Amino acid sequence: MSSTPPIPTLDVTAIRRVRPWGGEPVDIALADGRITAVTAPATYPVGAREFDGRNLLALPGLVNAHAHLDKSWWGLPWQSSGGEPTTEGRIRHERAERDALGIPSAERAARVLKELVRHGTTAIRSHVDVDTGVGLRGIHAVEDAAGAYGEALDVQIVAFPQDGVLRRPGVLDLLREAAGRDSVRWIGGLDPATIDRDPVGQIDAVLGLAAETGVGVDIHLHDPAELGAFQIELVVERVERLGLQRRVNIAHGFAVAQLEPARRRDLLSAMGAAGVTMTTVAPLRLPQLPLGELEEAGIDFGFGTDGIRDLWSPYGTGDTLGIAWQYARAGGLVRDDDLLRVVQRATSAAGWAVGREVHDLVAGARADIVLLDAENAMDALVRQPERALVVGGGRVLHVA
Repeated sequence: MSSTPPIPTLDVTAIRRVRPWGGEPVDIALADGRITAVTAPATYPVGAREFDGRNLLALPGLVNAHAHLDKSWWGLPWQSSGGEPTTEGRIRHERAERDALGIPSAERAARVLKELVRHGTTAIRSHVDVDTGVGLRGIHAVEDAAGAYGEALDVQIVAFPQDGVLRRPGVLDLLREAAGRDSVRWIGGLDPATIDRDPVGQIDAVLGLAAETGVGVDIHLHDPAELGAFQIELVVERVERLGLQRRVNIAHGFAVAQLEPARRRDLLSAMGAAGVTMTTVAPLRLPQLPLGELEEAGIDFGFGTDGIRDLWSPYGTGDTLGIAWQYARAGGLVRDDDLLRVVQRATSAAGWAVGREVHDLVAGARADIVLLDAENAMDALVRQPERALVVGGGRVLHVA
């Protein structure tokens, strides 16, 4: 039972006079949480359960494919960043400080969700820490915070062993327990070579558990260049051996952008053939994952906000479209077709991250819609206007 109060929402039956993807004005009819029709705009007055879109740009709801809803100190007084500036150092700092800040908690997670929704996100894949110190408390907290939205917000969980898998006895048992929960669709891993110092062991353990329990896998991989590529190759081999095609994601994957072109092409080809996907948080000071090469290899990828105001970093606003902007700007993308594809990777082409075959402004799709005062998708990306309306599952979640 959720310990957080329900979020006030309103069912709507139509969103009138909007421009999907910047096209001509239409009316979008909604029922039972889905889009039932997209038609020419009607001439009769707007009804009580209809919303007048005033010719605003309409996009599918943003998909945050890599979040950490359990870790934020949002809503608390400012917390100064600390700890050694390494992955291992930040893990130790977080473990030392999180209990004093009441992290994780449903209240903290609810603060982050509110900001994600305000910025137009309606579907979220969130990593949630599972370790011998916190157990499954983070999962319970995120479940409570997400439960306040009912079916209006789609929140799916990755049970994430932030502190290692093999080096902490009992973590695999916790992952197995987490995998039995309805909210948990994936189990995670973290830098098998540099955290557990046993890449074969961690990858075999995590992917083997996924094959056993039926969940997917989403592995954080920060390790660079050939070290990272080697671990991706291990993952691809296990995917093929265990029949996990389309069920495994590599998060971050900095190594991919650091390889020589021919080496990268071969690695991406193998990943595409195995159905391995990727997510990025568009890190600054590092080369970005190559949009065209990923698409050519048939690799789905999406954007995520990563941690937001947490013990790893004070940065983050909860705006997935802002991460897409950062990716495009850092990658030097300026042509309309590239900018459009980036927006699609944050919206319609990111449905895979939450198990959707269709996520767009079409009949039959889930009614996740965001309205912005922008000329077209490219204008929305580069200008980042306020989200005027956010609808999730046919319910109004935010009105500016």
